[in-house]
Amino acid sequence: MRIVAGRWRGRALLAPKGAATRPTADRLRQALFDMLLHAPWGGHDRVTGATVLDAFAGTGALGLEALSRGAAQAHFIERDRAALAALRANIATLDAPAHVHAADTTRPPPGIACGLVFLDPPYGQGLVETALARLSAAGWFAPGALVVAETGRDEALAAWGDVLAERRHGAARITVMRAPAHAAPA
Repeated sequence: MRIVAGRWRGRALLAPKGAATRPTADRLRQALFDMLLHAPWGGHDRVTGATVLDAFAGTGALGLEALSRGAAQAHFIERDRAALAALRANIATLDAPAHVHAADTTRPPPGIACGLVFLDPPYGQGLVETALARLSAAGWFAPGALVVAETGRDEALAAWGDVLAERRHGAARITVMRAPAHAAPA
């Protein structure tokens, strides 16, 4: 697994052994960032200079990819010890401007407003909906934030915000949403 593009293009990322962590594949990350950068609702300004949240971070591949492509800083929420060790090692290797929150995304710490949010929980557990509500309540969404959720290909996802795009890639489905106005921090 490697960073796909940007200043760290080609740099390898560590992943913990076992099946507890399922990193987003390089090809899926490339397709996702192509969509973010070239869609009518996207553009380079959605990534460049952004404050990013990578929740259910695992190895941090999504947030680190955003940093490689010009995001200003990233916050990572992860609770699994092995994933946290790999995430911290990846951040240190890249000397990335990042903050790691060792916490459960469904019980997040108080947040800072992020304009780009990635949610990549274990498939089939309905965690996206819970995470959206709890992250919103904790102040993690900037007004108009783009939220990217990766779920299982046929996994149902309750409506939240404005759905801007939905794509299937192998066993995964990517849903891009714009956070509703009430999701903005008070």
